[in-house]
Amino acid sequence: MTLSTEQHNAVAWPFWALLLALLLGATAATAGPALRTRYPHAWWLVFGYPAACFTVVRTWRPLMAGCGLAISRKAALIVVSGLVGKGAPPPQPQVPRYGFIRPTRSGFWMLARLLPGQTPGDFIKAAPAMAHAWEVHAVRVSPWTPGVVRIAALPSDPLHEPRRFERSSNHQLLRVTVGILETAAPWVIDLRRVPHWLIVGATRSGKSTLLNALVAGLAPQPVALVGIDCKGGMELSLYGPRLSALATNRAQAVKLLSALVDLTLDRMVICREAHVRNVWGLPDNTRPVPVVVIVDEVAELFLVADRREKDEAHAASTALIRLAQLGAALGVFLIIAGQRVGSDMGPGVTALRAQLGGRACHRVSDPGTAEMTLGDLNPDALKAAQAITPEQAGTAILASGDGWERARSFLITEAEAESVAAEYEHLTPRISELACTPGTEKGTPC
Repeated sequence: MTLSTEQHNAVAWPFWALLLALLLGATAATAGPALRTRYPHAWWLVFGYPAACFTVVRTWRPLMAGCGLAISRKAALIVVSGLVGKGAPPPQPQVPRYGFIRPTRSGFWMLARLLPGQTPGDFIKAAPAMAHAWEVHAVRVSPWTPGVVRIAALPSDPLHEPRRFERSSNHQLLRVTVGILETAAPWVIDLRRVPHWLIVGATRSGKSTLLNALVAGLAPQPVALVGIDCKGGMELSLYGPRLSALATNRAQAVKLLSALVDLTLDRMVICREAHVRNVWGLPDNTRPVPVVVIVDEVAELFLVADRREKDEAHAASTALIRLAQLGAALGVFLIIAGQRVGSDMGPGVTALRAQLGGRACHRVSDPGTAEMTLGDLNPDALKAAQAITPEQAGTAILASGDGWERARSFLITEAEAESVAAEYEHLTPRISELACTPGTEKGTPC
C-alpha cells in the first residue's frame, strides 16, 4: 500500500523532530563545556538558566513544605473534601507564590509573596535548604516590599578563582573598582557616596591587597593621598612617591591629624564665604583638592602604656572623629584599616566607628573585631564573616543597613603597588597646610 503525501509527512515529522532533538543534545554535550569555559555568561543564559527554572518549578512545593513555609488548609475543607469527593485526597497545603524567574549575568532572582503569619526571617532561615534543593552555590533572601521577599540564587562562586587586577581609567573622581562581588558585579568603592571606610582583617587575610587596589585606583586621579602608619611606615611607605604626607609614629600622626583638622576648618570658611554647603558646590577652578587619609593599623593610635601616650591617643582619636564628622562635605575622606578593632581600645573607637559608613571585614583572629565591624549593621553579616576560612584570602564581607554581600579584591602585589605609585608621582599635590607638619615625611619644618 502506497502512502499519500500527507500521510508520509505525518509519519516523517516525528522522526525529524526526534533527530533534531538528538542533534541539539549532542551539540550541547560537546560544545557546552567549551562554551562554559570561554563564554560563561552565554552558557548560563543558553543552558544553565532554563535548567535552573525547571528545577525551581519542580521543587518549589515540596521545598516550601519541607521548610515549614506551607500552610495547611482549614480542617473544614478537609472534611468537605472527604464527603463530597468520596475519599479523594484532601486539598494540598497552601504555599507562597513566586513571580517570574529573572536571569542575571551569573544567576537568577525572583520575588515571593509571604503568606499570613510569615516574616522575611522565615525565608532567610530556609535559604540553605533552597541552595541544596536547587543545587546552587548560595541563595540570598532579602526583604523587598511589605509582604514580599527577593530570592537571589548564585549557581557558582565567582570569588573562587583569584583575578588579576587590570588597570583601567577611572572616569569618575574618587570612584575605584577594587574587586568583584559575589554576584559577579564589580566591587566599586565610591568615596563620594560612602566617604569613610573601616577595613579589618588578620595577617594574610587580604586587607593589604585591598588597600593596594584602592591606592592603585586613586593614584591616577587628581587627589591627595595622606598616610598614617604607626608601624614605622612599613606598609604605607610603598606608596611613598604618591603620598603628600606620611606619619610613621603616633607623635607624627597627632601633628598630621591636627593639620588636617585645620585644613577642614579653612575649607569651611571658604564654603561659607561662597555660600555653598560643601566643596562640591564650588567652581572647578577654586575647589580644593580632595584628600584621602589612609590609616593602617589603627590600634597603634589608640593603645596606651603611660599617661603621655594616653594624651596622644586621646588627641589622635579626637582628631579622627572630627575629620569623620566634617570631612565628607569638605573633601577629606578616611580609610581606617587594622588587624583588630575593639571596645577595649577606648571609647574613641566606638565613636569613630559610628562615623564610618563603609565596612569591609576579612577573616579576623578574634570574634570581637568582627562584632565591632559588622555587628551594629547586620547580624547575618557577622556570621558570614566568621565563616571565612584561611584559604579564602582576599574575601571580605561588606555590610550596610540594607544588607550584606561577599566580595573579593583584585590581587595587587607589593611590587605593582610600588610601581603605580612611582608612575603617578608627578600627580602628587603639595598641600600648604600639610607642609607645616614637622617630623612627617614630605613635610617642611615650619
